[in-house]
Amino acid sequence: MTEWNAASYHKVSGPQTRWGHKVLSRLSVRGDERAIDAGCGSGRLTGELLERLPQGRLVAIDRSWNMLMTARANLRPSFGGQVSFVQVALPDLPISNWADLVFSTATFHWIKDHQSLFDNILAALRSGGRLVAQCGGGPNLARAHALAELLMQAEPFAPYFGDWPGPWEFANAEITAERLHRSGFAAIDCGLEEAPTTLASEADYREFVTTVIYHPHLARLPDPGLKQAFIDRVTELSAREDPPFTLDYWRLNIAASKP
Repeated sequence: MTEWNAASYHKVSGPQTRWGHKVLSRLSVRGDERAIDAGCGSGRLTGELLERLPQGRLVAIDRSWNMLMTARANLRPSFGGQVSFVQVALPDLPISNWADLVFSTATFHWIKDHQSLFDNILAALRSGGRLVAQCGGGPNLARAHALAELLMQAEPFAPYFGDWPGPWEFANAEITAERLHRSGFAAIDCGLEEAPTTLASEADYREFVTTVIYHPHLARLPDPGLKQAFIDRVTELSAREDPPFTLDYWRLNIAASKP
């Protein structure tokens, strides 16, 4: 998958930030923890987590260099050396027995191998450390992806998709709990919640899905004309739905600890 447009993501990621606020509201901390933000994006939630760790340390990681540089620009003026930034492509996590907390929102569904992801997170945690995360799960975006599938099977887009499986893993709560148990986690709590999101206008929908939902689809199309045509067509399809410009999000909440 190509690089993210970090500036656009920072602008449009209101839904992801709102869901992240709910995760943070359930998170109890002392304030001196060592934390990893696994998939920090542009740093909007990372800063709010850092505010709750005045005596702590945080490592912000992301696969995207653009995201990391945006996060660094947003966070360094306020938090200085309290936060460091590392480019890491999950499930790799080159940190061992260091963290009290691994926090993540809107990231794990971009990782295909969840078993390796949980194995590596467990290794990064100290004894008693916690994983608190949320990502897409279960039937997340099934309708939105079905709209894209209509286009992927038609000309002029079909030659660029073939048997493409997409980069996502939308696991359900039961499978996730089993994987966490297999990795060695305890106190496992997983559950799905529905989070439908309606964009306010056609323009908002176009910008959001271009930046977030159909970002991997567009990366497979070789020229700007095809990319624009794809977004035009999928926007037309969404406009006909009731309600229009609505994304069928589902969030998978994950909590577990290292014995």
